Amino acid sequence: MLRVGLLCGVAFLWAGVAQAEELATDADAAGQGHDRNAPGDYHETAGQDIIVTAPFRRDVGTLLSGISVMSGETLTRELRPTIGETLARQPGVSATSFGPNASRPILRGFQGDRVRILTDGIGSFDASSTSVDHPVVINPLTSERIEVLRGPSALLFGSSAVGGVVNVIDSRIPRRIPDEPIHVDGIASYGSAANERSISAGVESALTDKLVIHFDGSYSKTGNLETGGYILTPALRAEAAESDDPETAALADLKGKLPNSAARTWQVAAGAALITETGNFGFSVARYDSLYGIPTRYDVHGDEDHDHDHDHDHDDDHGGHGHDGQVRLDVKQTRVDVRGEVETGGGFLQSIKFRGGFADYQHDELEESGEIGTTFYNQGWEGRLELVQAEHGGWRGALGGQFLIRNLNVVGEEKFVPRNETQQFGLFTLQEVNLGAVKVEAGGRFEHSVLSAAADADLGNPNYQRTFDAISASLGAGLDLTDGWRVGVNLSRSERAPSAEELFANGPHAGTQSFEVGNPDFAKEKSWGLEATLRGKGEGYSFSASAFHSWFDDYIYESATGAEEDGLPVFQYAQADARYYGFEVEGSATLAHIGRTTIVADALADYVRATIKGDGPAPRIPPLRLLGGIEAQSEAVTGRVEVEWADDQKRVTQFETPTDGYTMVNASLAFRPFGSGNPTSIALSVNNIFDVVARRHVSVLKDYAPLAGRDVRITTRIDF
Repeated sequence: MLRVGLLCGVAFLWAGVAQAEELATDADAAGQGHDRNAPGDYHETAGQDIIVTAPFRRDVGTLLSGISVMSGETLTRELRPTIGETLARQPGVSATSFGPNASRPILRGFQGDRVRILTDGIGSFDASSTSVDHPVVINPLTSERIEVLRGPSALLFGSSAVGGVVNVIDSRIPRRIPDEPIHVDGIASYGSAANERSISAGVESALTDKLVIHFDGSYSKTGNLETGGYILTPALRAEAAESDDPETAALADLKGKLPNSAARTWQVAAGAALITETGNFGFSVARYDSLYGIPTRYDVHGDEDHDHDHDHDHDDDHGGHGHDGQVRLDVKQTRVDVRGEVETGGGFLQSIKFRGGFADYQHDELEESGEIGTTFYNQGWEGRLELVQAEHGGWRGALGGQFLIRNLNVVGEEKFVPRNETQQFGLFTLQEVNLGAVKVEAGGRFEHSVLSAAADADLGNPNYQRTFDAISASLGAGLDLTDGWRVGVNLSRSERAPSAEELFANGPHAGTQSFEVGNPDFAKEKSWGLEATLRGKGEGYSFSASAFHSWFDDYIYESATGAEEDGLPVFQYAQADARYYGFEVEGSATLAHIGRTTIVADALADYVRATIKGDGPAPRIPPLRLLGGIEAQSEAVTGRVEVEWADDQKRVTQFETPTDGYTMVNASLAFRPFGSGNPTSIALSVNNIFDVVARRHVSVLKDYAPLAGRDVRITTRIDF
């Protein structure tokens, strides 16, 4: 039924675009047409102060929760092979950092199923929320703009977005008519830490005055990552040095390159769109292919009698049993997307928008011999229809519906969940009333979820089916204090249905090196959230601060039971009350003008504290972080030096180890040969100049895989 809904939505939008084209022709004849390339008509024309991840465009200054936008020179400078590392320096954002090739964003300490990763408004259709060693199948090289929404405003995109949303926006389905017969943009980069070579190019061409086609492709290849020093932590090195086994003892001296961390990734895509004065409709098809290594968690005990035969070596954060096998993941995805929009010109509705997609995803976990140990199959469908209301007397809003289907099947020795299907259908609304100095905002979402699992004799699971109805709502207000300064407060109530993994897991999970046990009787996860914001800007400065507190009932988390199954420690999913609170602060100020050069300083700080009632600190919470930089900006050149400091994290669970803090110094120089109005640029950066050993506490692999050492990068972006 939901698949039929997707097809009906496509047909409806196609008919609407055709009708809009007829209306536009009539309007042109009457002299009432407008420029299809007018500023503000398409996402890529939005500035840093405009947010497009919503049914209608919103001003950053009026939002009642945390927000970050990356585009242009900043995005070029921060580009990395994974979306997690690309965003890791944004306020409130960390990354799972499971080696250099699998890194998913973490927002305000939330990860996995509590953060949605989107491409142009719908999901990535991969298995990245299932395990930290699985990649997000979104290539940052092809992105034009990335928006990060933290807090309750993200709930418009699903109850699983309680932590926030990352939306990567590209041009695969064209949004504008090129000014030239053929428009070309591309990016090429080299990074010394992993001998990284990346290239991406996109081409758009107008076949008629209304039909645009698009092609893009990318390729990247990296060697093993060069780290800042020893691979293992001091505690593990000391343990290895005491071993009587020479191979194990040699691990104490392992340093420099991170073994088995090389990768090769390519992607191709094609799209087309019909664009009229009052509507557009388009589609795209993409193919993604990646082969990458999983850094090894070494067995520092050197046990010879250990009989666990999984291809991923076992270890929790304290050490433990394991193997030194060189495991690789071979990932493939084929994806089809459609998007349409019709401007109705009516009195109640301003426009109707539709976004839909389907993807077939598969990855094979390859043993050192090249044999396939485990295969993950994932098929996903998602569709989203938005009815955007016309503004009347300061009131505007949107209504919408959304569906999602996910079919996940794991085959092989590391199967930890039975074959399962998730179906979700949601209705949502966002309403704003502008009363002058005060703006009131309300949002709501109803979501119906059906999760089912097939009987599986290997896992000892019968047939399961659970149904959940989740209701989420938020109410907030913003007040103009003075010119350019605004304070806001937002209260939210959210409910989240458990994921299939939380309900049905009952087997060995290689990515987390644990035997995971779910609970099919879980209740919904519920929370109250309160967030306050303060934003201001003026001549030569800007400032933004968010403070948040969340109270969870029936919070779902993993807890070590102390038992062992199949050679792995047993982690049981459980429910308890939990508390999350923290803040994000960022700002910038112009310090001086020297000739045509402007000196600007900027800084950010973020912090999260999370506690599970009766169990202590929540696992893998990022520590306090400070980042400050100073830039010299001119029409053609921008130079920047920055320092990032992360505190020690000693507030840990029983199965974690503490993590030392670190200080990194980075510098960059960007040259724009055609001036600031043209995106063509050459950027040279040196990250981690002093080659320090840095470990990200949120990473499951932190004790075995430090972050990159000194990395000299050169990136060239062209646009013509």
